[in-house]
Amino acid sequence: MGLTGKVVLVTGGVRGVGAGISAVFAGQGATVVTCARRPVEGLPYEFHSCDVRDDDSVKAMIDAVVAEHGRLDVVVNNAGGSPYVAAADASAKFSTKIIELNLLGPLSVSQHANAVMQNQDGGGSIINISSVSGRRPTPGTAAYGAAKAGVDNLTATLAVEWAPKVRVNSVVVGMVETEQSELFYGDAESVAAVAATVPLGRLAKPADIGWAAAFLTSDAASYISGATLEVHGGGEPPQYLAASTANK
Repeated sequence: MGLTGKVVLVTGGVRGVGAGISAVFAGQGATVVTCARRPVEGLPYEFHSCDVRDDDSVKAMIDAVVAEHGRLDVVVNNAGGSPYVAAADASAKFSTKIIELNLLGPLSVSQHANAVMQNQDGGGSIINISSVSGRRPTPGTAAYGAAKAGVDNLTATLAVEWAPKVRVNSVVVGMVETEQSELFYGDAESVAAVAATVPLGRLAKPADIGWAAAFLTSDAASYISGATLEVHGGGEPPQYLAASTANK
């Protein structure tokens, strides 16, 4: 995909979806750099401890990557997530932290990356990992869903402001099978039942998200910017279809 030698930063690229993204880029010959709040042993990639909610920490990480490699070609803003908390029970502090992690963090990383990319040959590419939670009701993760809706708008705005040197796109992720799937979907039987609701008949693998991000970064997508690529296996069929007897 023409990614050999590219310097790629994947935030939160050590577990789950992030690990799948890192693996795809590394497999395509890119130099992968990852970050998370806490060190992870045994990673095959360069690692930086960084809380993306801390702008000073983000700047220090970007500066360190550029000092080591001389450039930064790609950023994948993957770090994010939220535990299940009903909106009526969520404290202001909790909601603020979720929005900081899922919206303000990607903005901070993108700002510091853009400052580098605008001044290097070839510019750069930024991929924001968004979610279907930003496009439908998300009971139990209201602040997260609102933040992801903001990420899609942020993507479109940055694509306009930072063109033509930097392309900005988002990958809208559906349900993914990771090492923590049972925390979200229940036991193995429940995971299989949830997967059966997806038109393609399975949950995504982390690498599926990685390939989408890699495509948007590649020269094959050189005229794609400000776009949202939905990677959700066909989406979620409307609930009324299951209840209706009209076509049964």
